Amino acid sequence: MEKIKILIIDDETPARELIKHYLKEVDSIEVIAECADGFSGLKAITTMKPDLVFLDIQMPRLTGIEMVEVLTEKPEIIFTTAYDQFAIRAFELNAVDYLMKPFPKRRFLDAVNKAIEKIRSGKGNKEPASQLLSKKPETSSPVNRIVVRKGNAINLIPVEQIRYVEAQDDYVMIFHSSGKALKQQTMKFYEDNLPKADFVRIHRSYIVKVEAIKGIEPYGKDNHIAILHSGDKLPVSRVGYKRLKTELNF
Repeated sequence: MEKIKILIIDDETPARELIKHYLKEVDSIEVIAECADGFSGLKAITTMKPDLVFLDIQMPRLTGIEMVEVLTEKPEIIFTTAYDQFAIRAFELNAVDYLMKPFPKRRFLDAVNKAIEKIRSGKGNKEPASQLLSKKPETSSPVNRIVVRKGNAINLIPVEQIRYVEAQDDYVMIFHSSGKALKQQTMKFYEDNLPKADFVRIHRSYIVKVEAIKGIEPYGKDNHIAILHSGDKLPVSRVGYKRLKTELNF
């Protein structure tokens, strides 16, 4: 029987060594690579196509959660982390399991066996990995950057560079100081997770940074448009106009 291909992504060498040590007890698996950061991990997933990934969450440059946002492959994932705040509803990310460091061998092997059974049964992850974030629980604090994929490149957009977000079917277009980027996420995610003191939803299709607004002008009988410093003009709904009046104190 073909062995399960495993990839380990963790920035801490002792953590990777412990996982490999525990995995020596499992005959049906093969560790094909290990990576010390999210960027090399993304490349390894794309080129090596592992069946199962052990993924640390808190890593420099690119976190495990941010990796999930831009994955185009569909491996099974076991999250490993020392931070329990990420455990809330973790399985709704379709992860096989969520291991809190330091995890005992028995707990680790239970997770591995669960993953192997899922992969062998053909009941593995069937939806695109990029859709997992639509099930991501609310974060405990506003996001401070957005991770986007453009071709083979991964770009990090600081929230302070975002001018506005526009709904486009199952995607959103993020307009920022260096251009624009398409991302497969919902407007609700950005409404809930962008800093509420800085961004306001002015329309069902638009969320805008308050500082980016140059002025509000009437448009027709009961409608308004927001004029941005960039020159863009965005529609403002009645509810959005009330929100803007509150935010801009007029």
